[in-house]
Amino acid sequence: MKDLAIFEKFAKTGKGQKLRIDGKAVIYTRVSTKEQAENNASLETQLKYCKQLADKKGLEVIEYFGGTYESAKSDERKEFQKMLNYVKRRSNVGYIIVYSYDRFSRTGANGAYISDQLKKQGIVTISATQEVDTSTSAGSFQQNLYYMFSQFDNELRRDKSVSGMQEKLRKGHWTGAYPFGYTNANPGKGKTPNFVITEEGKLLKQAFLWKANSNMSHVDIAKKLQKKGLNINDKRLSDLFRNPFYCGLIVNSLIPGEIIEGLHPPLISREVFLKIHNLLNAGAETRKYSFDDENLPLKTFLKSTVCGTPYTGFVVKKKGLYYYKNRRKGSKENRSAKKLHQEFLQLLKTYTLKDEKFIAPLREMLHYTFVSMNKEAIEDSERLTKEVNAIELKLDRIEERYVFEEINKSQYDKFRTKLLTEVNEKKKNLTHNTFDSSNLKKAIDRALKYALNLPLLWSSGDIETKRKLQYMVFPDGLGYDFQNKRVQTFRVNSIFAQIACLSDTLEGNKKGNFQNNIENSRLVTQRGFEPPTVRAEI
Repeated sequence: MKDLAIFEKFAKTGKGQKLRIDGKAVIYTRVSTKEQAENNASLETQLKYCKQLADKKGLEVIEYFGGTYESAKSDERKEFQKMLNYVKRRSNVGYIIVYSYDRFSRTGANGAYISDQLKKQGIVTISATQEVDTSTSAGSFQQNLYYMFSQFDNELRRDKSVSGMQEKLRKGHWTGAYPFGYTNANPGKGKTPNFVITEEGKLLKQAFLWKANSNMSHVDIAKKLQKKGLNINDKRLSDLFRNPFYCGLIVNSLIPGEIIEGLHPPLISREVFLKIHNLLNAGAETRKYSFDDENLPLKTFLKSTVCGTPYTGFVVKKKGLYYYKNRRKGSKENRSAKKLHQEFLQLLKTYTLKDEKFIAPLREMLHYTFVSMNKEAIEDSERLTKEVNAIELKLDRIEERYVFEEINKSQYDKFRTKLLTEVNEKKKNLTHNTFDSSNLKKAIDRALKYALNLPLLWSSGDIETKRKLQYMVFPDGLGYDFQNKRVQTFRVNSIFAQIACLSDTLEGNKKGNFQNNIENSRLVTQRGFEPPTVRAEI
């Protein structure tokens, strides 16, 4: 039997994917930038050549994609993905026509992979200016080379761009978007930027100073800025406070490990920036205590009065006893934690309010100090009150003009709505900004009650309570004179120094001439005025 036709049904099916033969195609065009898209010349040229190729091959173009700007550094492009989804869902599309393969993709291997996956589905990507026969292995290899060269070209451009930016950064010129609070007074491509501080920047500078000098919470700072017309949330403030650009320095991921002195005007001093940095990191440090630290709250807080070396601690496990040890090499200064804690409590008592009868004069003194130091807030309140009165006067005048038919109802409604919105916003800010003497006195009373029980608060508190209370009263820590077994102070929070001073004075002055003490209390700094917020801190 020589006729093999009867055996055709036994022939194996080929594994290769057959191309769709309906002769339908789509065209994809793109440019990289908005400026190129607005010029449109390149897009017109691409479309012209793609249509010529379709006519030459007898293909029917049924849809057009792109026609806009999309960077080919990534294949997650909106129009590109829209085109891929379209051709995959329609069984009659066999071709994607592009002007050149770099219009399709500049991602190298990934572009080649996408073309290969489309080919397996019967869809061929063809170029109007780089014709290759992708049905052969040589043609597919040549197409992949085009994708690889496109990626290589991208990387060369990036390296050149990065080198230029690195050079500018090392010369002290910032690259990229303007940091908040600055603007470029010398805009234009190729021009040397001239950063100047904006009005927003001046308000941001106040925020830095509020944080550095008063350690205000970011939420409170954001509220104060909002009252002054700057809307910025507390989360963004946290990021800005950590950016050394504002103290005149440049750091950038393009120059890792380098710190450059910028040519831009600093918003704040480096001292202020570092002070804020320490405040922001203080909270993180308090969360790293071990179990042994619970029994050694004065560790590193205590320093030798001889050499300034901090005291650490250790435990005698067999006896379960804790000791403080000076870190200095060769030092044999070990002190029982129990005894040292007793000495610290004795020191703490000297800054404790000794009798409730002293609350009244001290309350008066603190109230006077607070009013003196919050002059700015009170002035803001007075300014807002004047502005509210001025707007209400305008409302009266506009109503009068409407009554006497100097303006029509449309004009009246327009200006009245605008003025009402403005006055309500200012009244809202005024409500938050109003100096409330009664609330202040309540806060002071609460703080003074804490001052009556400093030793008890320290003894009964957990490790974080102890540490916060220690630094609240003694901001720079304490010194320890090992030879004389005595705790010494470096700097005392002004408010607690006043408590000690006032208690001693009143103890020896039964007549209680409070006015002299009030006048002397004006030396209390804003940093020292912390007891009203002890509840939050402790």
